[in-house]
Amino acid sequence: MATSLLKVCVRGFSSSAAASAAIKNVTVIGGGLMGSGVAQVAAQAGQKVTLVDVNEKVLGKAKDSIAANLGRVAKKKFKDAPADGEKFVAGALANLSTNTDACEAAKSADLVLEAIVEDLKVKHKLFSSLDAVAPAHAIFASNTSSLSIEEISKAAPKRKENFGGLHFFNPVPVMKLLEVIRTPFTSDETYKAMMEWGKALGKVPITCRDTPGFVVNRLLVPYLAEAVRLVERGDASARDVDIAMKLGAGYPMGPFELADYVGLDTTKFILDGWAKKFPDQPLFKPIKMLNEKVAQGKFGVKTGEGFYNYKK
Repeated sequence: MATSLLKVCVRGFSSSAAASAAIKNVTVIGGGLMGSGVAQVAAQAGQKVTLVDVNEKVLGKAKDSIAANLGRVAKKKFKDAPADGEKFVAGALANLSTNTDACEAAKSADLVLEAIVEDLKVKHKLFSSLDAVAPAHAIFASNTSSLSIEEISKAAPKRKENFGGLHFFNPVPVMKLLEVIRTPFTSDETYKAMMEWGKALGKVPITCRDTPGFVVNRLLVPYLAEAVRLVERGDASARDVDIAMKLGAGYPMGPFELADYVGLDTTKFILDGWAKKFPDQPLFKPIKMLNEKVAQGKFGVKTGEGFYNYKK
C-alpha cells in the first residue's frame, strides 16, 4: 500500500475506552481481495462500511467485484424472488462507500480493520496515525496472518485494551471461519464485541491467543514445509504426496496443490518471519527447494507455475 495512506492525522488523541457499543460503522483499510471481501460481507450484513485505499483504480475494481459477487449471492439466495435479490444487492451497495483518506474514514468508525501489506513498520505507521483521530471507543484490529497482534498494537499504546486480531480467510464471502485473536491486554468487552461482530457477518468465530500463525497457519505452514522437505529429500514426488494426503487423510487438496494456491512466496514469507523470531524452532527453518522456486518467480497458480505447471 502506498505510503500516502499513512499521512499523519492532525486531530488530538482521544483516550482509549472500553468498547461498549455494538459495531455498526466499519472502516476497512486495504482494497485488495481480503479487504474487499470483508467490506462485502459487512455491507451485506447491514453495516455501514468504508473501504479505504490510496489507489482510486483499486477501489473502483473492488466495488465492481463486490457488486458482481453480491449479484451471485442474490441469484442463489433469492432464485425464486429476483425482485428481492435486486433489493438485497442495492441495499448492500448503499451500505458501502470508499475513501482514499484513512484518517477521515476512521473518524466515525466503531471498528478499524486493516488488511494491508504484511510489514510491521507499515502497520505501525498506519495505526499510530489513525489512533489520533478514531473515536475513543473504536476497536482496532489487524487481519494479519503471520505477525504478532501485540507487536502491531504497540503503535497505539493507549488503545491496547481495544486492540485485537480478526483473521479472515480467502475468499472471505465463502469461507466461514474467523479467528478472533486476544493479546494479554485485549479487554473482555473488546473480545466480546469482535466475537459478536463475526457472528453478525455469518462467520463462525473461534478464539486463539496471540501465537505465531494463530490456529490455522500455525498448523498449516509447518505441514506445507514438511511436505516440501519430504520431496526435497527424494522420499516421494509432489504428486504422490498430494494423492497420499487426499486419499489417506481425506484432505480436499494435497499440500503442494495448496501451497501453489496460497502462493509459494507467501509461504516463504511466513516461514522466514517465524525463523527470524524463533531461530531454535526446526519447523520454521528455511527450505532450499522452496527458496529456489520463489527466486525463479514460480509462486504457484498466480504466476502459472509452482510445484505444478498451470500454463497448459
